[in-house]
Amino acid sequence: MRAAPTILHLDMDAFFAAAEQAAKPSLRGKPVIVGGLGPRGVVATASYEARRFGVHSAMPMGQARRLAPNAAFLVPRFSFYRSISEQVMELLGRLSPLVEPLSLDEAFVDLEAGEVADDSASARAAGERLRVDILAATGLTGSVGLAGSKMIAKIASEEAKPDGLVLIEPGTERELLGPRSVRILPGVGPATGEHLRRAGMTTVADLAEAGEDELVRLLGRSHGASLYRMAQGYDDRPVVAERDAKSVSVEDTFDVDLHDRVRIRTEVERLAERCVGRLRASGHSGRTIVLKVRRYDFSTLTRSETLRGPTDDVVVVREAAGRLLEAVDTTGGVRLLGVGVSGLADYTQEDLFAQAEARAEAEGQAGGAGDAAAAATEASVVPEPEPETGAEGAVERHWAPGNDVRHAVYGAGWVQGSGVGRVTVRFEEPTWSEPGRVRTFAVDDPELVPGEALPLVDRGVGAAGTG
Repeated sequence: MRAAPTILHLDMDAFFAAAEQAAKPSLRGKPVIVGGLGPRGVVATASYEARRFGVHSAMPMGQARRLAPNAAFLVPRFSFYRSISEQVMELLGRLSPLVEPLSLDEAFVDLEAGEVADDSASARAAGERLRVDILAATGLTGSVGLAGSKMIAKIASEEAKPDGLVLIEPGTERELLGPRSVRILPGVGPATGEHLRRAGMTTVADLAEAGEDELVRLLGRSHGASLYRMAQGYDDRPVVAERDAKSVSVEDTFDVDLHDRVRIRTEVERLAERCVGRLRASGHSGRTIVLKVRRYDFSTLTRSETLRGPTDDVVVVREAAGRLLEAVDTTGGVRLLGVGVSGLADYTQEDLFAQAEARAEAEGQAGGAGDAAAAATEASVVPEPEPETGAEGAVERHWAPGNDVRHAVYGAGWVQGSGVGRVTVRFEEPTWSEPGRVRTFAVDDPELVPGEALPLVDRGVGAAGTG
């Protein structure tokens, strides 16, 4: 715990939805919901306008449509969000060498390590300057929490939302936490919260009064002791600059269960190719290939195979995923498939024999090379979320709502909707102050092609941020 509030937590406000509103003048001030648009899709982010209708992240998309039928429903554009995230992380890096990203839109920063703050006044000044710079560079807002620990800084940023800054002075943590619900503490989810409620503990003050021994009895040694320390407002976790990626993975949920074995195999191969694309883009290779299959009854099977050395070879990954699929019973139908690579390294194993051996084994030519890959086993790798429909890199000509397009005559625009052989496009750009015009085309119009996301702010304006 620090004597000065020099740990900063940044959380961008309704990030995906806010980015879409900034990119599309016609959606500013209106409810926007980003997520998978199929029958089994879920909400990734809802704008504050949509939240007034009760829509929130992780909600089934069908429920969101019932609550806010007039909202704009868009597929995620992850490459667009990543480009904005890179700008934000660069600004954080100017504050300190110790930046700990938690996701595309969230990070901790150690201001003391960057020598930009050593007391409350200088920490507040750094936080306010950061908010101004983010707005100038991206056109988006972020909320900032400042405290003497990571736990309290994160709580402060939540209180600051939207577009604010909250500083919590060290020494006031117990007073702040006491009346709050136990759910405010990290690691207390619905199940743990209900378990504590049944034991008569609903506030953080209740946990502190119960004592460490009682919490250990209820939750076990590690969790109970950790929770007691947090209830005291104590959190000495450092800001860690490097958070090593544990896996790279992709998955798709299908609108209709897949029953055809050939189609399932084709989808697995397609996912393997997308996964390797991500793997290479991140500069990694990996040793363990993971297949995830969620069946018609919601049961989920995860199988893995470990190679001799790390690889980013698409053929090796594709064939390993195919072998894993052979060991899975898909009778009854499949609703979700995922392919991942774990055991990551920042290099590719220069062991051509290992890769050739894996290929040969797939063709039944391995000749007893039994240790080239471990037997398929249960694994605990959790794939990253992936858009369920309209995913980036889709091969077929599908116009998903929200995606960028460009017309030979009308220029840049985005898809408002499509169906019965037609696609409706609104032609507008982020820097416009007024909504653009809407036009409709045949889905196979040769003058309409997928486009690139445009910058949210003029380059000159974005460069004006002061770090």
